[in-house]
Amino acid sequence: MGGIAWAEGSAGSFGGTQLMGRELERRLPADLLNRFQIHLHQVMGVDRGRMQIYWCHILNSGNEYDPTCSQLANGGWKKFHRIVFVSNWQARSFIHDFGIPWSRCVVMHNAIEPIPVADDKFDPVPADRPIRLIYTPVPGRGLHILYHVFKKISEDREDVELDVYSSFKLYGWQDGGYEELFDALKRIPRVSYHGAVSNQQLRSALASSHVFAYPSVYRETSCICLMEAMSAGLACVHPDYGALSETAANCTVMYKWPDDISILAALFYQVLNSVIDALRAGDKTLLSRLANQKAYADRHYNWDLRAAQWEQFLRGILQQSPGD
Repeated sequence: MGGIAWAEGSAGSFGGTQLMGRELERRLPADLLNRFQIHLHQVMGVDRGRMQIYWCHILNSGNEYDPTCSQLANGGWKKFHRIVFVSNWQARSFIHDFGIPWSRCVVMHNAIEPIPVADDKFDPVPADRPIRLIYTPVPGRGLHILYHVFKKISEDREDVELDVYSSFKLYGWQDGGYEELFDALKRIPRVSYHGAVSNQQLRSALASSHVFAYPSVYRETSCICLMEAMSAGLACVHPDYGALSETAANCTVMYKWPDDISILAALFYQVLNSVIDALRAGDKTLLSRLANQKAYADRHYNWDLRAAQWEQFLRGILQQSPGD
């Protein structure tokens, strides 16, 4: 069957990769998609009657025996007419480690629907309103750091609130050992834990927040959570780890990833506190920067633009010989 080559179990997953695949299916002409097999993660079977695309969202582990990386290792890339990466940072890693020719590769950033915000989004936060922080990635990517940092912040000040929308149930998995962390978060004053919710609920929550607090400990290959937060006009606080700096495009409040992981929490606390103080003071430079950030995200990460690029890309392949 042509189009997205869905793996078993994908229907119950609402992770970023699955959302991207479903949106591409929705937006591109069915007759065009039917000329291709577009593989996500595992290759479930190859139909030689269709052009083969590997849409690579995964992190390069550097291990050729990794079930996902093995799709491209040891010349595995040769069975695909093109490999689509989601960031230049990710593409360079795979190209270097597995000897993939640049001519077989293309970078297509992930995309979002721009998030509408209120007219006063970039006005100073009224003195009687709390600064609202939000965390939306899955728990294993830095929530434990945020727990310790916000616990201290909540002891220092009472004008902040934190909403946590984080759960592996997004992928159809159980949260396992993270239940203790969720319970601990609930015991901190002014923290609301919401678990996994629909994307529409998440977009609404982002639009009413002020700070995207993401002390990432994971090398993102791209970051849809950050794209959405940028579009919502949030002050995005995160390290320059993995492809986060590429996604941020110098629009966010980014700090250098520390070589010593033990100082990560202290650095995040310092930067996050300074952003909260700037928002509380109505810093005009920061507010103007956030408006520009939203404009960039809405323009560059817009699904209308990305779908048009995908269509042009796929039609271009059909105009070339299969061996190119």
